[in-house]
Amino acid sequence: MDDKLETTSANAETANPFSTVPIEITVSVGKARPLIRDLLKLGKDAVLPLDKNVDDPVELYVGDRLIARGQLEELEGDQRGQLAVRLTEVADFQDGLA
Repeated sequence: MDDKLETTSANAETANPFSTVPIEITVSVGKARPLIRDLLKLGKDAVLPLDKNVDDPVELYVGDRLIARGQLEELEGDQRGQLAVRLTEVADFQDGLA
């Protein structure tokens, strides 16, 4: 039965040429709203506060469409130090993200 599922999945991927086209997902960790006078003073080592806390969920977008939310994580092993996102909510594309 597993072979049949794998074959069906493989057929679906080859039947739709768009299934192998990569897309770019933007991960938003927050926004900053400095005054222009403060922005003009920024230089190396300046700190720009965001409207989010470290533990707040990040938002994932394709273009301007919110597709998911998640938590930032650090990968382990050979990829230690690389950031990743663990999805906690995924959009229902008919009803949108709750």
